[in-house]
Amino acid sequence: MTTTTEQLDQYAAAAEAAAPVWRAARAAERATWLRAAADALDAHADDLVAIADAETRLGEARLRGEVGRTTGQLRLFATVVEEGSYLELTVDDADAGATPPRPELRRMLTGVGPVAVFSASNFPFAFSVAGGDTASALAAGNPVIVKAHSGHPRLSARTAEIVADALEAAGAPAGSLALVEGREAGNALVQHPVIQAAGFTGSLGGGRALFDLASGRPDPIPFYGELGSVNPVVVTAAAVAARGDALAQGLVGSFTLGIGQFCTKPGVVFVPRDAGFEDLVAALVPSTAGGPLLTDRITAAFPEGIAHLEADASVEVLAHGAPAEDGSARPIVLTTDAAAVAARPETLLEECFGPVTLLVRYDGDDDLLAALRAVPGSLTATIHSEKEDDVADVLALLERRAGRVLFAGWPTGVAVTWSQHHGGPWPATTSLHTSVGATAIRRFLRPVVFQDAPQRLLPAVLRDDTLSLLPHRRNGELRVP
Repeated sequence: MTTTTEQLDQYAAAAEAAAPVWRAARAAERATWLRAAADALDAHADDLVAIADAETRLGEARLRGEVGRTTGQLRLFATVVEEGSYLELTVDDADAGATPPRPELRRMLTGVGPVAVFSASNFPFAFSVAGGDTASALAAGNPVIVKAHSGHPRLSARTAEIVADALEAAGAPAGSLALVEGREAGNALVQHPVIQAAGFTGSLGGGRALFDLASGRPDPIPFYGELGSVNPVVVTAAAVAARGDALAQGLVGSFTLGIGQFCTKPGVVFVPRDAGFEDLVAALVPSTAGGPLLTDRITAAFPEGIAHLEADASVEVLAHGAPAEDGSARPIVLTTDAAAVAARPETLLEECFGPVTLLVRYDGDDDLLAALRAVPGSLTATIHSEKEDDVADVLALLERRAGRVLFAGWPTGVAVTWSQHHGGPWPATTSLHTSVGATAIRRFLRPVVFQDAPQRLLPAVLRDDTLSLLPHRRNGELRVP
């Protein structure tokens, strides 16, 4: 089912009418609306999980956890709105004695207007209709129009219905949330003149196409896309010697988690040659099981991605998981060497969505650093080392390549917190902002400054009687109530 142009125009008009109401809503009102959406999703969890499992085959346990993450995100953003520092309230008082004389300036962040959100295939709740992009856009004071993912259309429709009804029942205006379906409708959505920003999680090709549409508008808009990531991991010889078994178990568990369909999957792992780590991994992989991938497109692309890697003369198969049935993806570990990666990164460092990882053997620091310089931007980077290891140069490189650097554990699993960052240099994302955590709200805000404005005409949060109740900066001094 594809949304018509007429339907999209109706949704856009309703969102445009709702936008001033969302922007002007008091923090308590907006927080109440977000919590109402979370409560409604929790109340309908049984219904939603059943639909999601039928469409995605991800399993009840995983999906119930994802519902919890989704409603937790909505509640987190309710607290962000109430706390108030996201507004970045800043005042410089007038100073006639300054050179040149300074007027009174009052600055804040405000919602950009209606936002387009594109659902992801691999997280049908947490990165979908009511996921982090939608939660942060609503929290910023913007209505949202969501493009449903073709991999879970019934779930998308039901989720949108529940959330839209809950928002209106709590007092939010009509037009706060709408859903469109079909690729053509998605293209039209990001180009619609009412839309002021867009959030996307998906493939590099699809995201780049939408990014270009957003940038090519007569009035270009920001496009916040999460597109592709190989999430490099570096393991030192000392780490293998100290805890090789645990590291091998962690890696195998991480790259097969969710049938390898997490955007933070460790896709390329740099390991010291002849340290024995490959043998430890090879011993574990045959007992791993694969499973069905999310969509027909992903299912077809997985063997093509493996073949693309295997076509390189340096690549060998280290181990396979248990034989697959019914078209399920079978886990696989491939190996190559650092010199090949440095020479042909366009082949060896291309993301392959599914249960596969590439072990890259390196000989010494120079060999490792040369290969790391070829690694593209990623969401995460991980270092497994010991106290005696000097990894300063490795860290300096990885810090430039990723938005989150881990020193323990594995990158699959992203905590939804105030300090989290889920983003990275291109092609991981199209911007420097995060799509997870409290500061994801910043994507859908714009600054505005009021100069010498009468108190009665200022937004309520910038008036002196309200400023004293909110975190703000005045004449350079940070003030916290």
